[in-house]
Amino acid sequence: MHFLDQAKIFIRSGAGGPGAVSFRREKFVEFGGPDGGDGGKGGDVVFEAVPGLNTLIDFRYTQHFRAPRGKGGAGSNRTGGGGADLVVKIPIGTQILADDEDRTLLADLTHEGQRVALLKGGMGGRGNASYKSSTNRAPRQHQTGEDGQEMWVWLRLKLLADVGLVGLPNAGKSTLLNSVSNASAKVGDYPFTTLRPQLGVVRYKGREFVLADIPGLIEGAAEGAGIGDRFLGHVERTRLLLHMVDASSDDPVEAWRVVRAELDSYGAGLAEKPEVIALSKADLIGEKQRAKTAKALEKASGAKVFPVSAPLGEGIEPLLDAVIERLGATAEAPEMLSEEKLWSPL
Repeated sequence: MHFLDQAKIFIRSGAGGPGAVSFRREKFVEFGGPDGGDGGKGGDVVFEAVPGLNTLIDFRYTQHFRAPRGKGGAGSNRTGGGGADLVVKIPIGTQILADDEDRTLLADLTHEGQRVALLKGGMGGRGNASYKSSTNRAPRQHQTGEDGQEMWVWLRLKLLADVGLVGLPNAGKSTLLNSVSNASAKVGDYPFTTLRPQLGVVRYKGREFVLADIPGLIEGAAEGAGIGDRFLGHVERTRLLLHMVDASSDDPVEAWRVVRAELDSYGAGLAEKPEVIALSKADLIGEKQRAKTAKALEKASGAKVFPVSAPLGEGIEPLLDAVIERLGATAEAPEMLSEEKLWSPL
């Protein structure tokens, strides 16, 4: 299944049904009078967050959504039926934004079953019975019903996860995700192997948490370089950042600083999130160089650094211990997790 985190769609609520022009015609009723009923209300456009959906790919092929209009009124003072509401089902974690210059946030659906009526259907028109008065005993006027509302909106999906993996391209994030979770992310010895966010569920020492891997960040990501601003949006909702630094890179400390600068530049509280630092690919350098690099990174970050080698399984347990400790009560026991929380965009 392809993962798509952004889509633009057109929505329109239903118009109101027209009121009826009718007169009562019955035997022995000489002056029946007007009995045209009102039209029915048009359908609303409602968005609902549902489990089981994890991509916006369907909205690439279906981009126009229109709610049905209300039924027309009828004789015998019968009101037309209302148009059914159009329910647009979207993944949990989807934001709805206006198609304006500022992309104004209209709704943020973060919980299963959360609904928002974005456009109201038009009211039904009045039938001629409602125009009857002492001076107008046989009115023939009626209303056609209000028009529906319409607009273009953007849908933006932000993943829901406990821990977000960040780092420069080719820092070993996908390899770690595969080694500690149920994910099967593509792995390769070249930058930008990961082209879309990935999710995996980590089960460790009676605890479970959801780990999100986003494509590698480059300098200027917060301003949109390499669409990094969209990638960073996927870790906005995480409670903890797991920062992967490649031990075999030319300057691991500078690599850590580049990513930290992008987190700070992006805003949205990313720079203030708790962080655990992993020195990845530790098996590619000698022990002395590994200790020297870890010490320099600890001095720069002011935090403990965990050397790991995901393919060999080295250093994984101390790293996960630190993650569980930082998550605290948020890393729930398995019996406390609902099945809906364990979705994946793969």
